[in-house]
Order: sequence, then structure tokens, then C-alpha cells
Amino acid sequence: MHAKLLRPLALCGTLTLPALIMRFSGVSPDPVVGLLLFGTAVVAASFVLAWAAEAAQVDISGGLAIAILAVIAVLPEYAIDLYFAYTAGSNPDYVAYAAANMTGSNRLLLGLGWSLVVLVALAVARRRTGKTVRELTLESDYRVELGFLAIASLVAFVIPMTGQISLLLGFALLGFFGFYLWKVAHSEVEEPDLVGPAAVIGELPARTRRTLVVGLFLFAAAVILACAEPFAHNLIATGTRLGIDEFLLVQWLAPLASESPEFIVAILFAVRGNGAAAIGTLISSKVNQWTMLVGSLPVAYLLGGGGTALQLDGRQVEEFLLTATQTLLGVAALLALRFPRWAAWTLLGLFAVQFVLPGQQARYVLCGVYAAIALAAFIRNRRHILPTLAAPFRATPQGDGDQPPREVTEHAGAAR
Repeated sequence: MHAKLLRPLALCGTLTLPALIMRFSGVSPDPVVGLLLFGTAVVAASFVLAWAAEAAQVDISGGLAIAILAVIAVLPEYAIDLYFAYTAGSNPDYVAYAAANMTGSNRLLLGLGWSLVVLVALAVARRRTGKTVRELTLESDYRVELGFLAIASLVAFVIPMTGQISLLLGFALLGFFGFYLWKVAHSEVEEPDLVGPAAVIGELPARTRRTLVVGLFLFAAAVILACAEPFAHNLIATGTRLGIDEFLLVQWLAPLASESPEFIVAILFAVRGNGAAAIGTLISSKVNQWTMLVGSLPVAYLLGGGGTALQLDGRQVEEFLLTATQTLLGVAALLALRFPRWAAWTLLGLFAVQFVLPGQQARYVLCGVYAAIALAAFIRNRRHILPTLAAPFRATPQGDGDQPPREVTEHAGAAR
């Protein structure tokens, strides 16, 4: 097999071994050591999962592929968060951790992921053209996914308004996610643009490629499922041991570990000059998080012995409100299917501010800032609001008549 493929796969496999040995030997390591080893295994398995999922697009098409890949792509994050929600059914303390992991992963994806991908794509375009590049543009097909995200974002405000994630809301979001899968399954299938090990796998002979992809799926899924529970336990224990707020560790460290492969793949797309594919991938992930992940939490909670609604305390309500307003700004900035540089810097800057001003009052002020900028963006892009909201329900995607012909638009004047 190609050396370019063997080296990364061997490295990832080796990194999972210490955690698997501890897991199945019953050894209980020091919490910090356990966090590092199980966290490393989750990250390594996530990379393997990402490579296999990308390569699978060569052989699988249609709705089945979309459903499988959608679930596989988010397995690392979901395994951890659903464990928290399931455990919360018998231990109410874990409700906070389920909410923390969900809100952290959502804000990390949009505030850091979207921003970095756009800024990298614009920097690459400027280096290639030698001209000032102000915005990244997307094709009209992306309006469908943006429409799903817009509707899910509006519905999500029910959570901070009611102070709970009800089972009814959960089923509604899961149903909406199912409709999303059905919708994108009927869209045009394009040739996948693979990078790194996924590209090497995609070039293998058909039988070898398919056998390898299935084997990688099974290996990565087994590692993630085996390591999710001890990783979560050691994460909380490490916070207690080091005097660090466990809520913050669960909110930021766990999502960063599980989403790092996706971030890296998206950035590689941007570096190669395919910024639209990069941001499109992250928009799809955001739809998955805001529908399937949120909708699954009350179901897992019920199965774990809890009631029909995941009740949130004051801090968790603030976190959901902050996540919802941040998402609203992301949607508003993209309504015209243009991601301007100012929006990327704004999202990145506001994402960083929350760590400098972590108090309750500061979070509400930050919610107001997100909402105010989003309102201004909605007013500016108001003629795109209805087409975006209607896009998921149209028989075929339709543009607005002003779709730019190129992925990156250059402007000599100020940013739009």
C-alpha cells in the first residue's frame, strides 16, 4: 500500500493503543494522564474516521451515503455529548455538562472554524492574484443548507425562552434533520474533491478501497465508543484535581478534540483555493449540530432515566442564548451567499471576547452585540431573507439573480 497512506494510518493506530490497553485492562490512571491518553485516542480515531468518510464518497452516492456520512462525521462529538445527556438521567449534575459540550462545539465551529477558513481562503486568493480580496462567495446551491440553518436557529430560541430542551422539541429537530437529509439526497451529486490520506485511499483499486474504508470505519467507531466514557470521566476529574471549572473544560476542550480533524480538512480545502467547499462543509456540520445533536439530547436523557425535558439552569440558559445569537449573526452575514472579511473578523473577535469577559452580565451584553450586528446584516440583506427561508421547501434550488460568477470576489474599495 502507498507509503503516504501507511504512515498516517500507522501513526493514528499507534496513538490509540495506550488508551485501548487501559480501557480493556481495567487500569484506572491518574485523571490528567487518562485525559491525555483517552483524548489523544479520540483525536486519532477522529482523523481516521474523517479520512474514511471522505474516501467513501467515491463509491457511495445518494441518500444512503449522505445519511451514513452525516452520522459518521459527527460520531466523536455525539458520543461524548450523548454520554453526558444519558448520564444526566440518573445524575442531574451531568445536565450542565451536556449543555456545555453542545454550546461549546457550536460556538467553536462558527466562531473559530468559519472565521479561520474564510480568512485563510481570502489570504490564499490575495497571494495568487496579487489583489485585495474582500469576500468569499458561495454558489446558489448552498442557499438550501443556509435555509435549514436559518430555520433551526430561529427554533433554537425556544430553548432559552423556556429554560429546557423538551422531548417534543427534540423530535421536531430530529424530524427536521431527516428532512434535511432527504433534501440534500435529491441534490446533484458532484465528484468529491479529496485531500491528504483520503485522496490516496480514493485512488486505490475499488475492492481494496472499499475493504479499507469499511475497516477504518469499524476501527475508528470502536475506538471512539470505547474511549468516550473514560475521556468524559477524566475530563471532569481533571477539572476537580486542578481546580479548573469542569464546565469550561467540557465546553471547550472536548469539542476541540473531537472537531479538530474537521477543522484541519476544511483549512486544507481553503489553502488549496477551494474556500467555498471548505465553508460549505462547515455550514453542513452546523446544520447537523443545531438539529441532530440538540434534538438527540432529550432522547438520551429520557433513555438514561430522566424525564421528558432537559431542564437548564441560569448559566446554561445564558450559554444557549449566546450560541443562538452567534448563529443568527452567522446566518445574517451569509444571506447574500457572500462571506465578507469584516464578518469573519467580527465573529472571530467576538468569539475571543467571551474568554476575556466570562461573567453573566458580559454574556448578556455579548448576546446583545451579536443580535444588534445580526439585525444590521438582516436589514442590509433583507431581500435574501425570504428566498433563504423558502429554499429548503423548493423543488429545485433557485438563485437570487445576483449570484457572483466566481468563488472569490475582488473589490478595490472598502469591504462590503
